[in-house]
Amino acid sequence: MSDAGPGESGRVVWHAVRPTVWPTAELARTARLFAPVAIGPMRSRTRTWVPAMVPWRATADGFVTRDVIDWYRRFAQGLPGVLVVEATGVRDVPSGPLLRIGHDRFVPGLRDLVTAVREASGGRTRLLLQILDFLAIRRRPEPTRFFGEFLRIEPRHRDALAARGHVSHDVGDPAIRAALARLPDGELDAVLSPRELRDLRFGMREEVNDLDRPHVAELPRVLPGVFAAAAARARDAGFDGVELHFAHAYTMASFLSRTNRRDDGYGGSREGRVRLPLEVLAAVRARVGARFCVGCRLLGDEVVAGGSRIEDATYYAVELARAGMDFVSVSKGGRFEDCKQPHIGEAAYPYTGPSGHECMPAVRSDERGPFGRNLHLAAAIRSAIRTAGLDTPVVAAGGIGTFELAESALRDGACDLVAAARQSLADPDWWLKVELGAGASVQRCKFTNYCEGVDQRHKQVTCQLWDREFGDEDASPRTLARAPAGRVTVSRAERTAGDTSSRIALRACRRMRGPDYWRSTRRNSTSSSNSLSIGAPSRVAGAKRHCAAARCAARSSRGWPEVRAMRTSPTAPPALTHSTSCTVPSSPRRLASPGYSGERFAPSIGCARTKAVGSGAGGTGTAAMTGSA
Repeated sequence: MSDAGPGESGRVVWHAVRPTVWPTAELARTARLFAPVAIGPMRSRTRTWVPAMVPWRATADGFVTRDVIDWYRRFAQGLPGVLVVEATGVRDVPSGPLLRIGHDRFVPGLRDLVTAVREASGGRTRLLLQILDFLAIRRRPEPTRFFGEFLRIEPRHRDALAARGHVSHDVGDPAIRAALARLPDGELDAVLSPRELRDLRFGMREEVNDLDRPHVAELPRVLPGVFAAAAARARDAGFDGVELHFAHAYTMASFLSRTNRRDDGYGGSREGRVRLPLEVLAAVRARVGARFCVGCRLLGDEVVAGGSRIEDATYYAVELARAGMDFVSVSKGGRFEDCKQPHIGEAAYPYTGPSGHECMPAVRSDERGPFGRNLHLAAAIRSAIRTAGLDTPVVAAGGIGTFELAESALRDGACDLVAAARQSLADPDWWLKVELGAGASVQRCKFTNYCEGVDQRHKQVTCQLWDREFGDEDASPRTLARAPAGRVTVSRAERTAGDTSSRIALRACRRMRGPDYWRSTRRNSTSSSNSLSIGAPSRVAGAKRHCAAARCAARSSRGWPEVRAMRTSPTAPPALTHSTSCTVPSSPRRLASPGYSGERFAPSIGCARTKAVGSGAGGTGTAAMTGSA
């Protein structure tokens, strides 16, 4: 059994986010992390990877929205080597505010998303679409409704109730349902089957083992063609490739799981369990050809009792790589089997139990801690693939938020690319900041899984560093009162070497008292950097955006960088330049909030002198290093 929850000892340990050493620009240029890598037919500029995250910004019908486009545009501005768009359903079935690609009508919106990422990254970021299938799940029902509507009454229910003296053998189904609804939990355990108890206490959830349901029995016949059609639509929309989602709590992962007991040739043995994933890969490749990247995400360990382990994962990875998979991205856990019981009216969430902790390790952990916690799984899978004589790249993830950890994972051979979701959410520019020698300006993830808590409620995902007042000991969200329009000035005295940007931002935010958008009612006409003027807000919202903007202003005043692409030709990718001095120009520019879908106004910090640290092939564009976003 793998590590889970707070650890085998049961002792909970809170781990601090440790100080780290960031590389200079010169060191970063020689780092393996920023070296190019071939991923099948695709070539990534660096080995940096933003994995799929579901932000809950699509429409209820699965269409791309402006919020979705803004979300991915913001990540693309940080120039990761590879950016993976969120889990997108391959079947044209209701899925709530999750993206879908089960019909041609979804392609135009996805094409707009691709265009936005290309423009924001100057064509430097490779873009993949994660595609998946999922089975039906329902919310936990009221017991009276479960017994009155959902439970299928069988003779065994009548016999069990009659044996306990609750009903006679000749009563009808309504009397059986009423009697069941009156039973205490202890007696229900003896009367209902384990599956019925789970449906009552967690909500109905389909499984790949439900061969009595025709549509589940038909999955091996249906899914290869459905995945292939979805991949073709992704290609038509302009993506560089797709990531087949074979991980976590979804259909394909369930076929790979040891818990798959199907007796139709698609379950039981390892060979049977990997059969459908291989058929899906073959169908996708036949449809999109060899010039379109096709990789997968799979679990190195399911964590749950009776689930697959690393020896299963290494077998699957080798078989998939041998069949032509272009990359293998490794995750862990995130299963339904050990999730917490949801409240009545809510659906089960697969990241709330020990396997969920292992998927997104947090600072509340065991003695091992969260940082790089799952690297050993990627290392084992990569070793197995190399032993088989294959060079398929392996992507590692799990609590990675520093250059030191990422670079050591690459140099030690644990992986070929490094993925960071939560750190990229905390600071979408972090990969680029590190690459340019500006790692000291990285806004570091706290690994408290605040974002995962928002995701549980199916709300638009945010980071606790966006919507809290920086420096507060009490991390609870605050709603600030409206203040009249005007200006807030951060003086040079407040920008001392020992004063952090967080504290400067906090003071500025407290004076400003709560904005939604940064609307400057007055313009600073001087280029002097003795003070930094920030336009006060004209309407009220939470601390989410104005804290980030104030922090941006504070960091700008200290010369910390943020990358803004400027091109001299429409097709030229931006070159990377590093500012050595900054001044305040006369008008503000528009900035996207870190990872946030809206916009705000913040002061622009222009660069007086720049030092080139890279250039795009075939282009003459430049990029200005301004303040941190």
